[in-house]
Parts: sequence; structure tokens; C-alpha cells
Amino acid sequence: GAALALLGRRHPAVPRVVAVPTVAVSVAAAAVLLATADARGPVVLHVGGWGPPVGITLVADRLSALLLLVSTLVMLAVQVYAIAQRVKDQGREAPSTTFHPVYLLLCAGVALAYLTADLFTLFVAFEVMLTASYVLITRRASARTVQAGMTYVTVSLLSSLLFLTAIALVYAATGTVNLADLSQRVATLPEGLRVVLALLLLVVFGIKAAIVPLHFWLPDSYPSAPAPVTALFAGLLTKVGFYALLRTQTLILPADGPSPLLLALAVVTMLLGTLGAVAQDDLNRLLSFLLVGHIGFMLFGLAVATPAGFGGAALYAAHHITVLAALFLVSGLIVRRTGTAALDRMGGLAHAAPMLAVLFAVPALTLAGLPPTAGFVAKLALLRAGAQAGPWAVAGAGVVMVASLLTLYALVRVWTRVFWGAPKPALPDEDPGDELVVGTAATSRPMYAATAALVVTSVGIAVAAGPLSATTARAGADLADRSAYTVAVLGEG
Repeated sequence: GAALALLGRRHPAVPRVVAVPTVAVSVAAAAVLLATADARGPVVLHVGGWGPPVGITLVADRLSALLLLVSTLVMLAVQVYAIAQRVKDQGREAPSTTFHPVYLLLCAGVALAYLTADLFTLFVAFEVMLTASYVLITRRASARTVQAGMTYVTVSLLSSLLFLTAIALVYAATGTVNLADLSQRVATLPEGLRVVLALLLLVVFGIKAAIVPLHFWLPDSYPSAPAPVTALFAGLLTKVGFYALLRTQTLILPADGPSPLLLALAVVTMLLGTLGAVAQDDLNRLLSFLLVGHIGFMLFGLAVATPAGFGGAALYAAHHITVLAALFLVSGLIVRRTGTAALDRMGGLAHAAPMLAVLFAVPALTLAGLPPTAGFVAKLALLRAGAQAGPWAVAGAGVVMVASLLTLYALVRVWTRVFWGAPKPALPDEDPGDELVVGTAATSRPMYAATAALVVTSVGIAVAAGPLSATTARAGADLADRSAYTVAVLGEG
């Protein structure tokens, strides 16, 4: 799809005609993979007929297929939003030679990261995502965006070098990079070497998932990008990093009980992320800090190290992908309406744009975890897992409650500043060259429709909480057992 979109770049309609069906077909494929994996077990493909541990193996189990399905739905909604924004701002004949090919390349990298069954192909997937994301984050060129893009790519390259070093050490110690094969071979290594490899992988994926104190790059990088790019990054990239951490920690370096280190990192991430959000007066930076804080919720499920904790983390990740993407798309609509992201320069949107108020309120309540939203169901699963895992996990569950209240307070501040009070006129466009038109007539219906689709998806997760929770519970049991994954990849022998 990316290649076809690039070949047809001289005709503005061709990339759109190619790109949207490509992502839509990916959604359908992910749905089939999830249904098959849940009914029959992991779906395995040995690429080129080369068996493990030599060849490249792709695996869709319950966890990877679920996150892939939710991620492709977000990709499709963000893609429609981005197309509508460009058409509205620059006209239907405005060419876009890079966006659609690079966007599809990023989607391919995300899918490969979820489906790969070896560390080196996972490294390749991250590099594909990095290459595409650097182009997307700097498309709207200005001094601020280039500076933020350089910070983003420098930190990403540093984590990639660390990842490559970790892969080299793992291969030198075990002679394989296949995850299923590693799950058997790493257990024979000396304890000190296992600790070094575990810490190195934790740092690598901690940077990509924005776990405190490795999060410093995110609040400065994401808010500078255009709204659809920020929504895509917030919804997907950090969750791919967390997925890699969850997969490697459970498959290669399983814990016998709750991990004090991961519990401490989860607590610090939850508290500093949500407290940082409370202190922000910029809407996009506030949401970026909430993104960091809620990575801590997922990390708490991993730290508990029980099937219930793993299942709760998977459920929370699935809901978080849709909710954060929806909130950043809503933020883009608010900025287009008001001409600013500063909370103290907004007001009265509940009267001037009631649909926008609804689109913000639903995902905000979901992120805060109020019943009966999907966020409440996911947090309840995490709290139950923590309550059953010992005193330290119970203390971490208490921090989950505190961080949830801080999230609610931060989002209530946004509501009172942005939607209550007297309406204020839109501010003048501060950067006429940034491909953004502001004002009351600047938003097209497809942009609202794409945002509403994500909001409805988050509501659908709450409606389907019963079967979805059962699926994630089975995924958590698979992560704790590992036998289904290793047998599917390596065979009965």
C-alpha cells in the first residue's frame, strides 16, 4: 500500500484511494486473527518456510491480535481525520507526496512489532516506526517542531542502540533471538547475566513506553506535531513499547512473584505523570503527561506478575489506545476552534460547540475510570489483581486510586476552563504556515465523524466488557503459562 501510494503521488486522489482501503483491510484481517487465535490458539507463520529458531516467525495470539485490532481501528479513524483536515485546509487538489506512504509504513511497523516472534525482527519493526514517525513529526516544519523532532529522534536512536546491544548480548549468550526458544535457553544462564539482560531490556522498552524517569522526551515531542500525528503516536507508539516489555518480561524473564522494581516504577510513573498533568496549562502537554501517568497503570499489571495482572494490563492497554487517540483528536478540534492550546485563553465551548463538549466528556470520563466506562472495568481488573498479590501490590493498588483521582481532577480543570464560562472569540492564527486553519468554520464533518468513531469504540469496549474481559483473562493466563506460545512456535518437540 505504501509503495502504491508513493507511485501515485502525482495524482492527489490516488494515495487516498489506496491508503484508506489498505488500513480497512488490515482491520478486517486483525479481527479474523483475533477470532481464530481466541478459538484455536496462536496463529503461526514461518516466513519463507524457514522454521525456528533460524527463520522469521510471525505469531498472532490473543494478546497481539487484540492490540493489533484496536490499533488498526485507531489507524483508520486517524487516517480519515487527517485526510479531512488536509482537504479542508488546503483544498482537494493539494498534493500530499509523503503523508500516505509514510503513514502506511508506520502502520506496517506497528503491525510487525505486535506479530513478530523474535527480537531482531522486533528491532526492525521499531526502526520502521522510527523512520516513519520522524517524517510525520517534522512535516509541519518550524523551529519548535524541528527541535522537538530532534529530541524525539535522538532519544529513539539511543534506545535503538541499546536495543541492538541487548540483542547482541542475548545472541552471544544463547545462540538465538527467537522468543520461544529464548524462553527455554535464558533459564540456563547465570543469574547475574539474566539480571543484566533484564535491566537492559527494561531500559530499552522503558524509553519507548515513556516510563518515568525515561519519559522526559515525550511531553516536549508529542504536543508539537499536528493533531492526527499526535493522536496516532499517543495511541500506538508507547503501547507498542509496553507490549514489547510485557512480552519479553513474561516470555524470556518471567518473575516468580510481584516485582519490587516494576512496582516502584509503576507507582512513580502513575504519580509523576498525573501530578505533571495537574500542573499544565497547555491542553496537549496536559494530555501528554496523562499519557505518561497511565502507562504506569499498565506497568502495575505487569509488576503484579499474575495471570489476573497480565490480563488487566492487556485490557487497560486496549482501552487506553482508543481513549488517548480520541482525546488528542478532540484536542485538535478544540485548537482549530479557538486558535490556541492554552487553557486560560479558552471558554464557553459547551454553548458554542456542544458536540465538541460531548466528544471530550465521554473519553475524559473513561480515562478517569468512572463507572460504567471501559476505564472503570480495566482499573477494576487491575485493582482485583493487586488485592490478591500481597501487601506491596495492595499498596500499589492504592496508588492506582490516587492517580485516578488526580486524572479526574486534571480533566475537570480542562472542562471548567474550556467548556464553561462565556464564549471567547477565536484567536488569530499564530503560524499561518503550519497547515492549520482556525476559526468556527474551519472544521469539516468527516473530522468530527472520525473522532466520534473512536469515542463510540471506547463505549463499545465498555458494552462488550464481559466477553472482552474474558478474552484478556485468557490472554493473561497464556502469558503466565507460556506453553501454548512455545509449542505453537517450536512444535511439540
